[in-house]
Amino acid sequence: MLTLQLINKEPEDVIRRLAVKQFDGREPIMKVVELDKQRREAQKQRDDNAAQLNKMAAQIGALMKQGKKEEAQAAKQQVGTLKAANKEIDDRLTGIEEEIRQILLSVPNVPYKGVPEGKSSADNVVEKTGGKMPDLPADALPHWELAKKYDIIDFDLGVKITGAGFPVYKGKGARLQRALIQFFLDEANKDGYLEIEPPLVVNQDSGLGTGQLPDKEGQMYHCEVDDFYLIPTAEVPVTNIYRDVIIPQEELPKKNCAYSACFRREAGSYGKDVRGLNRLHQFDKVELVRIEKPENSYAALEEMKAHVQGLCEKLELPWHILRLCGGDTSFTSAITFDFEVWSGAQKRWLEVSSVSNFETYQANRLKCRYRGDDKKTHLCHTLNGSALALPRIVAALLENNQTPEGIRIPEALRKYTGFDIID
Repeated sequence: MLTLQLINKEPEDVIRRLAVKQFDGREPIMKVVELDKQRREAQKQRDDNAAQLNKMAAQIGALMKQGKKEEAQAAKQQVGTLKAANKEIDDRLTGIEEEIRQILLSVPNVPYKGVPEGKSSADNVVEKTGGKMPDLPADALPHWELAKKYDIIDFDLGVKITGAGFPVYKGKGARLQRALIQFFLDEANKDGYLEIEPPLVVNQDSGLGTGQLPDKEGQMYHCEVDDFYLIPTAEVPVTNIYRDVIIPQEELPKKNCAYSACFRREAGSYGKDVRGLNRLHQFDKVELVRIEKPENSYAALEEMKAHVQGLCEKLELPWHILRLCGGDTSFTSAITFDFEVWSGAQKRWLEVSSVSNFETYQANRLKCRYRGDDKKTHLCHTLNGSALALPRIVAALLENNQTPEGIRIPEALRKYTGFDIID
């Protein structure tokens, strides 16, 4: 969440920047400014009382030594009055701090200065494009028909077992999934990321820490009896490794990668965009998470973008990078770049990765800090990115590589699949 330091320093600038995200922040931001003023006044009164209590304690000791018991007794009564006043101030401070916290939990991150204005995905900016477009015949099949033709993914069986959005991968389809996961993890390891195998369920504190709660509560599967949430991405458990942690600055950056299944309710999704693998409730993904010193985080963001670009190139997929506009940037992100690959038979771009810098927004919730040269603690910057999400990568691979003989496997994957064609 936003820091009080940022809000108090330039409240009007915060309000202006939030408007880029199509969020009207005037009322909550000005309310926080007023509440924080009350908090500081109450804290000063509390500190003044504490100083007076220390002074009176010394006076009482001196009076007792001098045999002035009545004066000492009167001073003790004053101490009791001050302690009662402090209890009232403590209760008021607790209430004010909780009210500030609840407001800040509902306010999104301010966008970075490089985020373009815009209301929706239609206003996103194509920043870079690469790869060779496939040359497919007019009767090229979409991936859901290819999956049925080669018996590698069974959508109907998934509906029978669970429901729509939970496909069953079979034979070479299952092996392709496993090959992609291993390929992505190996590439992350080459770039210095430490692999983590995280839990697939998290508690409420973890969801709050990375900003899924309360913003995306309706999109998460909730295990009500235990009050656990199925993870929508490995970002949540991996980033929470650093919750309530002070990291020695010489240990930064922290670079982690993790494979996990991901679970999303995708409430409100409908139409052609949900056909086949386009939008699932359960899918596999390899995630990158970085914890950085603030002055290094934007260089780290560029490194992550280069890593994802390299994966798309090695998979021989046409790709482009979108710089998301304010209206399409997520609640928690300061800036996000989406990677999309071309789906040849569907003739559309499919999002396969989001790479984001959250600056101090998540770290402030998590209390993720490092100790600097000044011996003081400072908030870290957190970043993450998909590297990569599997379903739409598989969709594009199947469609773009279809031939009369079968579906060609890109060279980079063949040592992982053990086969070079699906037939």
